[in-house]
Amino acid sequence: MVYNIRPLGNGLRTDHPVPGLPFVDDSHLPLDEGPDAIEAVGRNKGEGMWGRCDTSRDGGWLAFTTDPITHHLGWAVRHHPQHGRTVLLLRDQDTASLHTYWSEAPLLFRAGGYWWDGETWHRPGQIWDPVTEDYASLKARATATVHADDMLDGRAHPDRAHVHKVATFDPATAVPENWLDDLARWAQDHQRQDDPRPLAQCVVDLASPELAGDRLLGVPEMAALGGITASTLRGYISRGENDVPQPQATVGGRAQWSRAVAEDWVEARRRSSKGLREAMSAGDRHSLAPGAAQVRDRFSETFFRYLWKRPDIRKRWVLRHRNEPTVQELADQLAFEVADNLRQIIPTDALGPTLRHAILEDFAASLRVSERRGRELKDFDLILSLPLAKMLSWFIQHFPTSAQWYLGETMSEADRQLGIPALVTGEALRRSASTAGELDEQTAKEFFSRVVPQEPEG
Repeated sequence: MVYNIRPLGNGLRTDHPVPGLPFVDDSHLPLDEGPDAIEAVGRNKGEGMWGRCDTSRDGGWLAFTTDPITHHLGWAVRHHPQHGRTVLLLRDQDTASLHTYWSEAPLLFRAGGYWWDGETWHRPGQIWDPVTEDYASLKARATATVHADDMLDGRAHPDRAHVHKVATFDPATAVPENWLDDLARWAQDHQRQDDPRPLAQCVVDLASPELAGDRLLGVPEMAALGGITASTLRGYISRGENDVPQPQATVGGRAQWSRAVAEDWVEARRRSSKGLREAMSAGDRHSLAPGAAQVRDRFSETFFRYLWKRPDIRKRWVLRHRNEPTVQELADQLAFEVADNLRQIIPTDALGPTLRHAILEDFAASLRVSERRGRELKDFDLILSLPLAKMLSWFIQHFPTSAQWYLGETMSEADRQLGIPALVTGEALRRSASTAGELDEQTAKEFFSRVVPQEPEG
C-alpha cells in the first residue's frame, strides 16, 4: 500500500508524467547509463546518502538514489522494456519504500493509488490475501488510459511553464498554476531526446466512471460507510492510523474517495485483526474471544469458590491475616489451580493427533530427500521444522503422559507407513526436542528413555 508515499515532482526525462506535479531538471542523473550508474550516484558516497538497483520480473529494472545536491530529496526510476521509464522526485526517506512497491507488478500509480501493470488498471491494494501473501489485485471498472497526446490540445503555453532546479526546489511553492502548460513544456523537451517514446504511448492518467467527480465520496460519506463518525475518520487521517487510503481527488481542500476504494477500505477493516477480534468477541465484556471467555468464566468460578466458599480461606481476609506470606500462599494456590487444569484449556486429545500427522509429514519429506540423494536413511536425516520442534518440546513439557502416548503412536505409524524403525524415529524426536525445541538435554533423555522401545538383546 502506498498510503504515505507522495511524489514531489516529475523528472524532466520521465516518459509518464504524474498529473499536477511540477517538473524538475534531472540532467545531473545518469538515466541513460543504466541502473548501476543511478545506484552509484548515492551509494556509500556520503553520510545520509544511499542508492540501490534491482532487476524486475518483467525484464526491466528499478533504481533509486539520494540526490547528490540536495540530500533530503531522492530519485526513483522504474524502467520497463516495453513501456519506457518513470522518473520521480521524492523525499529521500520514501525512495526505498516506492522501490519495494515497484519491484512487483505496478508500473504507475495514479489517482491516490490506482496502479497500472502495462495493460490493466487496478484499485489501490488494501485487502490482504493470506494465500498469495499480498494485497488482492482488484481491477478498476471501465477504465481508459489517458496519454500525453490526449491532453495536448494546442491551447497550452509552454513558455509559461517552469522547470525547477533540485537545488532550490521547494515542494510547498512548486505547485504549477496551470499544469497543462508544464506538460506542453515537458513534451517539447521529451521530443528532443534521442529516440523519444511517442506521446501516444506516454501514460499520464486514467479515466473511469468510478472516478467521476459526482460519484466521489467526502469524509462524511466515507465515515458512514465504515460505521464511524466523520470526526473519527478525520482523526485517523491526521494521525496516520487505520490505513486510510489516499484520496482520489482533493477539491477545495477536501479529500474525496471513489466508492470502490472506500468499500475496499471497509472490507479491509472487517478482515483486519481488530475487526476479527471484535467479531469473535461477540460483545464480551472484556472483548475476549469465545474460548478465552470460557477460560475466564471457568476460573472465575473456581477462584470465587476457593476464596469465598471455604471458611478456612475466607477468614484470611481478616485484617491480621493480610500479610505477605498469606497473600503469597493464596497466589500459589490460585496458580496451581490454573496449572492443574491445563487440560481444560488445551485440547490434548486434538493436539496429540495433530502433532502425529505433522511429524509424519516432516519425516516423509526427509525420507524423500534421502532417497533422492541415494543413501540409506540415518536418524540425523530426519528433520522437524523449527515450529514443529518447538511445539513438540512444549507438548512434552506440559503434558508428558499424553506426549508419551501420542509419540508412541507416531513411532508405530512411522514404522508401518514409512518403514522407519522406532529407534530411529525416537532418536530423531529426542534430538529435535532438545536442540531446535526448548527441552534441556537431560530432561529429553529421561523422557525418551521411557518412550522409545528397548533395543532387542543379542
